[in-house]
Amino acid sequence: MQESPVVERPVMFQTWRDLTFLHWRYPAADVQALLPRGLTVETHDGDAWVGLVPFVMAGIRAPWVPALPWLSRFPETNVRTYVRGPDGRSGIWFFSLDADRLAPVVVAHLTYSLPYVWSAMSVRVDGPVHHYRCRRHREPGRRCDATVRVGAPIPEPDALATFLTARHRLYSVRDGGMVAADAEHGPWPLREAELLDLDQNLIEAAGLPAPVGDPLPHASAGVLVRVSGWRRVRTGS
Repeated sequence: MQESPVVERPVMFQTWRDLTFLHWRYPAADVQALLPRGLTVETHDGDAWVGLVPFVMAGIRAPWVPALPWLSRFPETNVRTYVRGPDGRSGIWFFSLDADRLAPVVVAHLTYSLPYVWSAMSVRVDGPVHHYRCRRHREPGRRCDATVRVGAPIPEPDALATFLTARHRLYSVRDGGMVAADAEHGPWPLREAELLDLDQNLIEAAGLPAPVGDPLPHASAGVLVRVSGWRRVRTGS
C-alpha cells in the first residue's frame, strides 16, 4: 500500500482511538456489484475483504479552532471495503459509518457526502477487553455488539494486515462525480486481538451477504489524523 500522504492544508484534525479491525473474505464479484462506477474492488489472495471497524472518534476540530468536548468525541463503527480509484490510487469505500452524535452525522452528510447513520453507541474499555455497542435509531434491529480482547503488539505487520489497514485515501460520490480525500497519519500501532463475542447485521444492511466464518481481528490504540478536503478525481489524477 502507498505511504501516508502529506496533507499540507488540512480541513480537519481527528484522533482515532481504541480501534478493532474485523475483516472477512468475500467474493470480489459480490463487493464489486455494490461499488459506484469508477471504483474497482482490490483483492488479496484472490478475494475482496470487508471490514467492520468500531472505534472512538476524538479531538475533532477544524484548523485554529479548539475541540468541543461533547461534539468532538463519540463512538463510531464503519463497514468498508478496499478499492482502486479511477486515478489508480488505492483507498477505502465506506458502505456505512454509524456515529453516536447527530450533529456530526448531519455535517458529514452535507460536507463529505459520506453514508453516516445516527446510532446509539458505546465503547467501554476494561483493561485489555473492549466492548462495543451500536443500535441504529431509525432502523430497528440493525446492530453491532462486539467484545474483543487486545493482545500483544505486532512489530512487523504482514502483507495482509498492511493491505487491510494502511489506507490513506477515501472515495465518495458527490454531485454525480467521484471525489477523494486523504488522511495523513503515522503507521498503525497494531496489536493482536481475540474476538470474544459478536452480534452484528450492519454488513448485511449494506447489501452484502452475511459474512462466513470467523473474522481476522486486529486492534490498535489509534493514530492522530490530518484530513484533506475533497477534490475531484479523474483518470490518472
